[in-house]
Amino acid sequence: MSTGHAHKLYRHGESPVHRLPPHCKIAAALCFVLVVVSTPREAIWAFGLYALLLGAVAAAARVPAGFVLRRLVIEVPFVAFALFMPFLVPGERTEWLGIPLSVPGLWGAWNILAKGTLGVAASVLLASTTELRSLLLGLQRLRLPPLMVQIASFMIRYGDVITGEMRRMSIARRSRGFEARGVRHWGVLAKSAGALFIRSYERGERVHLAMVSRGYTGTMPAIDEVTASRAQWAYAAALPFSALAVCLLGWTL
Repeated sequence: MSTGHAHKLYRHGESPVHRLPPHCKIAAALCFVLVVVSTPREAIWAFGLYALLLGAVAAAARVPAGFVLRRLVIEVPFVAFALFMPFLVPGERTEWLGIPLSVPGLWGAWNILAKGTLGVAASVLLASTTELRSLLLGLQRLRLPPLMVQIASFMIRYGDVITGEMRRMSIARRSRGFEARGVRHWGVLAKSAGALFIRSYERGERVHLAMVSRGYTGTMPAIDEVTASRAQWAYAAALPFSALAVCLLGWTL
């Protein structure tokens, strides 16, 4: 993976957040999410303050609000699940516009929507300010098992490879006049999927043999040594520590 390799969520920039070491940002985002999850759902005001904290991070990173909001669409399935809870969860009932709703279900839906949205927003900000290669280096720096880091690295690499292969196969089918219009074309698509699997498997074998022939023994060499100063750790810790203060107030007030 080249140094400049970036993913679709990444937004190039030169902000202080972009320049933070990746393991600092990963640790800060994880601690922030843990604090948000630990907050009592009744402290509605606390979640508003969490959103303001993330807004401050987005402003410091120069990431537009629209960029973050568009990428929150990934949580739509959870939103749909939460919307059904007031109708399905048993317990005390209340009425809204003549519709009976479950009070525990309303609290459960709020809990999922608020905490889920904040967690996804924190993840989007992390991904939008950190390249893929840096994320992997950060996980390695945080002592994540090396095998898991390698698996994630290969998944990212081969995701791009397989996507490119699928695109070339689609162009080849269209150049021969094929266009899937109904069930009768599913057979062709199934054969294409099978061919794609075989090609990917064979490519993986060739890459593994090439790695072994170059001395691969189960661990990847460390090319870059990512370090962080105390000032950088303090800058990254501002988000989770501020959130922790809000959480403690939420439990005491």
